[in-house]
Amino acid sequence: MPGDVDAILRALSAPARREILTLIWDRDLPAGEIASAFELTPATISEHLAVLRSAGLVEMTPVGTSRRYRARQEALAGLYGALETETKWETATEIPERSLASTLSVGAVVASVEVDVDQATAFRAFTDAAVYSRWLGAPVSIRAGRFAATMEWGTEIRGRYEVVVPPTLIVMSWDFEDGNVPVPGRPRTGYLRVFPIGRRRARVEVHQLVESAEQAEFMEAAWGMVLGRFKRGVVAAVAPASPAARRPPRPKRTDTGKRAAG
Repeated sequence: MPGDVDAILRALSAPARREILTLIWDRDLPAGEIASAFELTPATISEHLAVLRSAGLVEMTPVGTSRRYRARQEALAGLYGALETETKWETATEIPERSLASTLSVGAVVASVEVDVDQATAFRAFTDAAVYSRWLGAPVSIRAGRFAATMEWGTEIRGRYEVVVPPTLIVMSWDFEDGNVPVPGRPRTGYLRVFPIGRRRARVEVHQLVESAEQAEFMEAAWGMVLGRFKRGVVAAVAPASPAARRPPRPKRTDTGKRAAG
């Protein structure tokens, strides 16, 4: 019903509530454990849980003297199609960093770069939020295995590090939205590996799973941009006193109506 959709969209408008929903998407947790994953007071978490329950996005189960919460995945059924815009999988243009990375599609998009830092340092650049923010040029947060970033043209990216094996492997599930916020439940899976090249250099390789040729084309551009920025900025980003290289906000599309990114 329209009213239900409106309530869901209002509930999802707060980043904290989206992160809570992602945290309990496939498991039930007590309120105290949910609160411990955030830099928010238990009372604030309780308020967010109440909003999610009111919208039908979360169910609460009493267990003894405690209450456990779990996302109602079925509540979002049918919402994805309404939120995905026709242009979501348009290939980005005007990305100068793409030329710095090699990409190809083999059932998954594979992107790679070689950088002038060692394996451990390259790995830390993807797990240390401060370093990550400096080379990406956009604010990145990493907390309790969950990460989020907002690009300078407004696209919001959110996900979770499912597996972290220093200094070689990160398995991530993530999603993004352009016209709306990411909705939990439809993550894309990517595998990031870091290989040593001697003692002072490393190669970073990403295998991004895709579902269609349209997604593959988009992901080639997206990961080409990310790894291109990584190659260009990681050496400076890991310097102790390096400043954050924030990029100024700008529209997603150029004056000619094409997408701009990077």
